Amino acid sequence: MTDYATARMLLDRLVAFPTVSRGGNRDLIDWVAGWLSGQGIEAVVVPDPSDPRKASLFAQVGPAVPGGVVLSGHSDVVPVEGQDWSSDPWTVTERDGRLYGRGTCDMKGFDALALAALAAAARRPLKRPLQLALSHDEELGCIGCIPMIEAMADLPRASAVVVGEPTMMKAVTGHKGGVAFWVRMRGHEVHSSLMHTGVSAILEGAKLLMWVNEMNAAGQAAAKESPFVPPWTTVHTGEIHGGTAHNITAGNCEFGVDFRVLPGEDPQEWRRKFLAKVAEVEAGMKAIHPDAGIEVTEKFALPGLAPETDGAAEALVRAITGDNGSQVVSYGTEAGQFQVRGWSAVVCGPGDIEQAHKPDEYLEVAQFRAGWAFMENLLERLEA
Repeated sequence: MTDYATARMLLDRLVAFPTVSRGGNRDLIDWVAGWLSGQGIEAVVVPDPSDPRKASLFAQVGPAVPGGVVLSGHSDVVPVEGQDWSSDPWTVTERDGRLYGRGTCDMKGFDALALAALAAAARRPLKRPLQLALSHDEELGCIGCIPMIEAMADLPRASAVVVGEPTMMKAVTGHKGGVAFWVRMRGHEVHSSLMHTGVSAILEGAKLLMWVNEMNAAGQAAAKESPFVPPWTTVHTGEIHGGTAHNITAGNCEFGVDFRVLPGEDPQEWRRKFLAKVAEVEAGMKAIHPDAGIEVTEKFALPGLAPETDGAAEALVRAITGDNGSQVVSYGTEAGQFQVRGWSAVVCGPGDIEQAHKPDEYLEVAQFRAGWAFMENLLERLEA
């Protein structure tokens, strides 16, 4: 079996694991560890500290010296419920030059290529090591990779981390950071005809959502020229639940608020602004009834990826791909988590982010082949 055929086989096997973030990925990680062992490669499994269904994994081949390269991917995917798929999302279906299946693009395609590259590297006389980092819970805010990255500090420090999110094999050197909260409004229920004596969790929550709109409007109005689209820090709510009946002031309301923060802006400052607004609204609620209140849970805080001056990761990817363009993205990746801990990082992988998270997600076969060509070139460089 050729190395490319191995990568293609691995893609089939990885997609077959339904590693939706709200569930677990341990079956996939255990299978990968076993497959690597069969290639003579020892993997280190890093269990999630709070959920036994989840784990990450890292491995290394080649000499134990600094200056190697990390191939970084995540193993979790988004749900398929409610989506209209034309084929089984957990089986890779090849048609019309495309590989359909959940995660083929985001990002088990890259994971399969990285695993095949690691196996090929184990048979070659590398002068610098190739390292693999395979995480979990990236889709929940790039939080599962943190214990893994900290454990990787025991390895010889690589000179570059390539995070293989779908970029059409272009070098992405910057992305927004983020911070996200889940908000629980606690009201005081009364008959709606006497609503002035109660506290509506929905109507009080609406004050926070109006603040979200105000922040977006202010950001758009003050936006300066930037490579990011949109060129301001965005604030978003995509889910809300609350209330019992139309004639009762709502006793509860829950929703999420997340910030996608431009590099150069401080996520801590956005946290402070939001919590100050929460405190203002809560004070008004308690003035009506002392049992009313607001509970805020922080879901994640993701550092952005800042373009590096003379960054080793960027230089490596540009040398392999020939890409000299300037690309940044507004979504977050694990590259920020590596960079803030001292690694040089860049985002580059096969596929188009436009296909991620959708029904009939796909990765073009041509992109998968381009990804393998990248791996071959990388291995040659690690031998030189």
